[in-house]
Amino acid sequence: MGSNATSYKQMKEDFVSNLTGGSVTEINNVVTVGPIAFALWSILQSRQSFFKPYKPLCFLVDFLLNVVAVLLAITLYANSTFLLWGLILVPAIFVYALPPNPAVSKKKPKLPPNAQTQKSAGALGVLSTKPFLTTYRGSMLVTTCLAILAVDFRLFPRRFAKVETWGTSLMDVGVGSFVYSAGIVAARPVLKERAEGRTTPLLQRLIYSMRHSLPLLVLGIARLISVKGLDYAEHVTEYGVHWNFFFTLGFLPPFVALFQSALKIIPSYAALAIILGVIYQVVLESTGLKAFILVAPRTGLFSMNREGICSFCGYLAIFLAGQDTGMFVLPRSINPRSGTSTGTQRTTLLLTMAAWTSIWTVLYFFATDYSYGLGLDVSRRLANLPYILWIAAFNSAQLFACCVIETVFFPSFHNATDIKTEHEAYETATSRVLRSFNRNGLAIFLAANLLTGLVNMTVPTLDVGPTATMGILVGYGAVLTVLAVALDTWAISIKL
Repeated sequence: MGSNATSYKQMKEDFVSNLTGGSVTEINNVVTVGPIAFALWSILQSRQSFFKPYKPLCFLVDFLLNVVAVLLAITLYANSTFLLWGLILVPAIFVYALPPNPAVSKKKPKLPPNAQTQKSAGALGVLSTKPFLTTYRGSMLVTTCLAILAVDFRLFPRRFAKVETWGTSLMDVGVGSFVYSAGIVAARPVLKERAEGRTTPLLQRLIYSMRHSLPLLVLGIARLISVKGLDYAEHVTEYGVHWNFFFTLGFLPPFVALFQSALKIIPSYAALAIILGVIYQVVLESTGLKAFILVAPRTGLFSMNREGICSFCGYLAIFLAGQDTGMFVLPRSINPRSGTSTGTQRTTLLLTMAAWTSIWTVLYFFATDYSYGLGLDVSRRLANLPYILWIAAFNSAQLFACCVIETVFFPSFHNATDIKTEHEAYETATSRVLRSFNRNGLAIFLAANLLTGLVNMTVPTLDVGPTATMGILVGYGAVLTVLAVALDTWAISIKL
């Protein structure tokens, strides 16, 4: 019995990774299902006010569009993504062609005549909670949570699993996107500090950052103890023998606090990210670091965890790239000037986002192209320069797509003149499911990890057929969604 358990564990460890990965185009096609499904959600909401009031049927449709559609894209329709696109776009076109609900136009927020009075009563701050950012982060979390369990089943294509060393895959973009997304939100305290005209001393920043790091490091230790204690299948070459993703997340805040001091010399997080990525890549190519990470024997604590420790440089660069995006996405006005209309501000934001998406994409092209560039290969294991640029380009494009959808279907959000009106418009423009995932993102991610472990310890996932697999995955997604929506309904925000 012990020998059989050991062989199954080894089989599982080998199964959750692959050697070649898939193409970037294929990954983009799969992930694009999320924005397309949300576009259908937006049409239902903006033209028919379908999700107001939010009844059980609304929750079901919300769940099907923003969770099940993504699950189908990474399982049953993984080889026919365009067919899934069509199955979503056809009803979207049909609903859009229907006459709009007359009640919708009556509910649209309008600029009141006493706008100045309302501003003083519930003044809008420098920063705002952007619907498209909530959609982007919620969708990213849904995809990540679904993939960490789906990868253990044969229905999940191996090309989507994490690549052993070189190449791109869906799960490789997932971990980087999680860090990039965290970087966007981390720009909020920096922007508040600048708006108030104050500067926090380095020591105080470090103390504040450690308060955020400690819970994540505790989670990392807890995961390490549980994985080793339960003899749970793990792939050592992902982060190392003891290191895990929670340690990477936990060490980011203090290092970001240190890099904030460098802004006095290089006043751009994006420039810092690129410089750090280039220096790290040069060290990889000009020293023995790359060979050490890939093939060195695991003889000591550092060498045992070399992947997680060394790749931290790449994840730090990704976090800084995300923070740079947050610096122009989070402010209410990207270029505040008296007399500038909200339409002009939105156009400026869209152009800025499109420009940065193009910049990251061009840099990625020249880093990886063999004819016109450096010909470097992407490696999530190393978190090298091509990986940094790929993650930045991918997430910039996803965020831009969500911003375009919001601009087209919910333009009234930007006409709000007081906090109450803006909050109502925000709730109208965001999916309850995605909003709930975003509100308690890290807590839901932790719950997803616990559920994944539970399923793997009770179900021989490699032996489960397609029908049972979909039943388990849909049930798993439903449990996480109900948990997220319940926490949101009870106004509970778990900050880790």
